[in-house]
Amino acid sequence: MGIKLDMVGIVVKDMKKALAFYRALGLDIPESADAEPHVEVAQDGFRLAFDTRETAIGVYGGWDEPSGHRIELAFACGSGEDVNGRYAALVRDGYEGYREPWDAFWGQRYAIVKDPDGNLISLFA
Repeated sequence: MGIKLDMVGIVVKDMKKALAFYRALGLDIPESADAEPHVEVAQDGFRLAFDTRETAIGVYGGWDEPSGHRIELAFACGSGEDVNGRYAALVRDGYEGYREPWDAFWGQRYAIVKDPDGNLISLFA
């Protein structure tokens, strides 16, 4: 049997705030999940998971606050206009923009925002 990426997990400080951001981004996450210590969202062949710090400590035996940009989560949008609109809506909703939409040299429309835990989240088309 081969190996397959199945899940990407994010440790969050505040589940409700984190899930609100990813809902605003466009993911379908029920509000009833806000009080859960572990949440998974199916994403076309893999899962995006969210764990509270306490859950991470239980799994790993400890947890240290990360520093620096360690991993990129990049979300495909339908068009360049969609990148512009999603970025603008997130910033309007109070989330921190990291880099406004631009036409990248590799041919994509690209923008970067920060989630409530400081992770850089890319939007592209």
